[in-house]
Amino acid sequence: MARSPAEPAGKTQRGIQSVEVGGRLLQALADARRPLSLAELAAAAQMAPAQAHTYLVSLTRLGLIKRDHLDGRYEPGPLSLRLGMLHLDHEPAYRAAVPRVQALAATIGCNVAISLPTAQGPTIVHYAPAGMSLHVNLHVGTVMALAATATGRVYCAFQRASHWQPIWRSQQPSALTDALHDFAASLDIIRERGMEYSIDAPSPAVSSLAMPLIGADGTLRLVLTAIGSTGTIDVDAQGPVARAMRAAREEMMQTLEPA
Repeated sequence: MARSPAEPAGKTQRGIQSVEVGGRLLQALADARRPLSLAELAAAAQMAPAQAHTYLVSLTRLGLIKRDHLDGRYEPGPLSLRLGMLHLDHEPAYRAAVPRVQALAATIGCNVAISLPTAQGPTIVHYAPAGMSLHVNLHVGTVMALAATATGRVYCAFQRASHWQPIWRSQQPSALTDALHDFAASLDIIRERGMEYSIDAPSPAVSSLAMPLIGADGTLRLVLTAIGSTGTIDVDAQGPVARAMRAAREEMMQTLEPA
C-alpha cells in the first residue's frame, strides 16, 4: 500500500529487491564510458557473475540493455534509448535544434545529424535525411568514433580531456602514449577553426563537416554534422554548407540565450 502524504517522510518503504538489483546493473552501464563485460558489470553491482548473468538475460529481453554478439559486452539497449529520448524532449538545445536541422538538411541537400555529448561518446539523437542514399549505417543511437570521424574529433576538441581520453583509449587499446599526445595536439587546430571535416573517411566516398554548439556557460551542448557523398558535399570552411550550418547554429544559440 502506498504511503499517504500524512505518513512520516522517513518511513522506509518495502520495495522489490530484484528490481533494485537490476537498477544497479543499469546504473553501472550509465556510469561507464564504454561497453562492459559480464565480469565488469558484476563487479560494479557487487554480484557474482552467474547471478548478474540471470539479470542481464531479463534486461536484454526487455530491451534495457543489449549484448554485442562479437565481443559479448553489454551496453544500453533500445528501450533505454527511447526513455532517454523522452528526456530529450525537455532539453532546450535539442528542442531548438530539431526543426532547424530538418530545414538545414533540405537547404544544403545533405543528411544532417545531431549528436549529444554522452559518457559513451558523441551519440546521434536525431538524423535528418536529405533524400540521398549513403552507404553508411547511421541512425539514432549510433555512437561516433572519436579519432575516425569529424563528429568525434569535434566532441574531443570542445570537451575537457578527462571526458574523452578514457573513451579514446578504449577505442584504441594498442595505441601508444605518443599517439594520444599527437591526437590531443591536433585538437588545437579544430578549436581554432571552429569546425572539422572528413573526406572519404571513415567510409569511402562519404565526407562530412561537423561543428559544435557551445552554451552560454562554455559547455558543449551538441555537435551538428552534415554528411554527404564526397562528390556533392563541400567541406570547405568558407563553403556554402559551412555557411548554412553556421547560420542554423546561430539561430539555435539565439533560442537558447535567456531573454
